[in-house]
Amino acid sequence: MSKGKNCSVENIYKLDGRVPVLKAIPFGLQHILAMFVANLTPITIIAAAGGLDQAEIAILLQNAMFVAGIATLIQLFPIWKVGSGLPIVMGVSFTFVTVLSTVAVNYGYPAVIGAVICGGIFEGTLGLFAKYWRKIISPIVAASVVTAIGYSLFSVGARSFGGGYAEDFGSAKNLLLGTITLAVCLIWNILAKGYLKQLSVLAGLIVGYFAAILMGQVDLSVIFSGGLISLPRFLPYKPEFHVGAIFSVAIIFMVSAAETIGDTTAMVSGGLDREIASEEISGSLACDGYASAISALLGCPPVTSFSQNVGLINMTKVVNRFTIGTGAVCMILAGLLPPVGNFFASLPESVLGGCTIMMFGTIMVSGIQMIAKAGFSQRNITIAALSLSVGIGFTAASEIDLWHIFPETVRSVFAENVVAVVFVVSIILNLVLPKNMEVEKADKYNSNRSDL
Repeated sequence: MSKGKNCSVENIYKLDGRVPVLKAIPFGLQHILAMFVANLTPITIIAAAGGLDQAEIAILLQNAMFVAGIATLIQLFPIWKVGSGLPIVMGVSFTFVTVLSTVAVNYGYPAVIGAVICGGIFEGTLGLFAKYWRKIISPIVAASVVTAIGYSLFSVGARSFGGGYAEDFGSAKNLLLGTITLAVCLIWNILAKGYLKQLSVLAGLIVGYFAAILMGQVDLSVIFSGGLISLPRFLPYKPEFHVGAIFSVAIIFMVSAAETIGDTTAMVSGGLDREIASEEISGSLACDGYASAISALLGCPPVTSFSQNVGLINMTKVVNRFTIGTGAVCMILAGLLPPVGNFFASLPESVLGGCTIMMFGTIMVSGIQMIAKAGFSQRNITIAALSLSVGIGFTAASEIDLWHIFPETVRSVFAENVVAVVFVVSIILNLVLPKNMEVEKADKYNSNRSDL
């Protein structure tokens, strides 16, 4: 009797506790489907820049799925101080695409591996000592970063909705698929009852996938290409270490750390309805860094927390670690069994866009709620307003020439990265602005009154 009570589907809304496996899998699966394509795309871009052929890229894609599953399990169920114990889903980061593509072109792909190993160890170690620098990331700084993350993902959702980077971007078929998927998500969310309501994204993905098959947008023949089993290949490339490459990548790891802090904070605030603990930030960053070093040993770029999944958690409130863990196991199987991976990878971008476009909006709303929770003091308004206006304005595509006088390294980090700019500006303002701006303003007003 006790066992039945402890193993209940209602536990999906609790961080701990068992959920019946067959009921947990759909929830875990929708997390994997929400991030699967985005997990593979960065590798394709970076590997192509490094001159790798299709056979080599295929091996790296399999490795990436495997390492994303392992990193997610570490994040869910920490090893020592590595991992936050929170429902964070890990995957290959888009943040590093520009800098790693440059490294691949200038030094070769082995230099990418060496730089990621060093950068990952750097971020992981920085995370272990988070308690010594955690205070500089005040609630208003975290709120500003989360808002910036939500804003930065709007164009990602729109791009997916239109078909991604395919030649038929914005075609009638892609827009129809995205609309069908979004409509199913909304209708399911309205009509479904109880815990089934939280499967709206999975319902949209399934209906959208079948619609794509009927419209000839899915090539089913690729699912069974590549054999039935593929074991991860350790050190497919011997690492090379170049100081310039390591320095550039280490800077981006700092940006990635800011995004991880924002993602983790948004998840805890929106999914668990509380403030994040220093130990959770420390574990999350440590997992980010050290898992990235492991990813490099398998020939892959860095892994990090995925905002898609943070948005999904904020929307569904499904935070159970065991449930998300079933998704991680699915990802590991996708890395070991090519047909499984090929099936996930065959999901059309426009179907994914129909699901994610609303999830990304929930992240920005979470950021706004966090700003409200931090309070609208004069100091907080100044930090949020200035960091967001500079971050969004200075990184807009139409204003990119603002950065032309800066070195290439600076441009690669900040010119198109709203999160990085918001993070830096908000940190600086948080350090230099007086703690009691309202008091000083009131004192000055009273002094002027007394002079009269």
